[in-house]
Amino acid sequence: MNNRLASLGLYGLCTLLTALAHADGVVIDRIYHPYVEAMTREIEWRVLYQDNQIDQQNHQQRHQLAYGQALNDRWFGEVYLVGDKFPGEGFDLEAIELELIHQLTEQGESWADWGILLEVEKGIGQHLWEAAGGILMEKELGPISVTGNFKLGYEWGDDIEDEIETSMAVQLRHRWRRGFEPAVEFHGGEDTLAVGTVAMGEIVTGIRRQVHWELGYFWGLDNASPDHSIRASIEYEY
Repeated sequence: MNNRLASLGLYGLCTLLTALAHADGVVIDRIYHPYVEAMTREIEWRVLYQDNQIDQQNHQQRHQLAYGQALNDRWFGEVYLVGDKFPGEGFDLEAIELELIHQLTEQGESWADWGILLEVEKGIGQHLWEAAGGILMEKELGPISVTGNFKLGYEWGDDIEDEIETSMAVQLRHRWRRGFEPAVEFHGGEDTLAVGTVAMGEIVTGIRRQVHWELGYFWGLDNASPDHSIRASIEYEY
């Protein structure tokens, strides 16, 4: 069973890497881990700021507010409200998104830990839909955790051109201490190739209650990518 899951993960990884050149959209996002903790609930706020020195209109803020909870010890569900703000414009609520994470393997039972990510997003005030699926993997190498997210999606509707999208993200995180863990991340898509440094940690506030924070700064690696991106999030788990 473990070999089959590993083979499936590797096949999916190779497929998505082959299709990577067709990706677009905002791809610098959170890194998802393939784990579900039973009876967990969380409230999360996440913001991404991107700028392009050549085209000032490409400056963008994306805000996401979410509530999530474990459905059992294998499934975790989350609902997001997504809003954007561009220069000279007000803040607009753009979409609502539903998300599911399914933990496939027990931690440590295979050469890597595996999960899947399912997403459905609906534009608010416009006929725009997006559905995506992804493979989540994580491997521990001593004090370093290597995490990969590989997604394939389809976007359709009256207000856009139907298209297939793919993206990938890889994180190398040093589990230094619970309150502070430094990391390096790579994010890839057609409109974005970026690398950055991220700091994160957890603050325990009570029994089964904690605050998780993240702050990252990213540099674009080509002319199509935003020159600079800043990602921040705070998540309360209880």
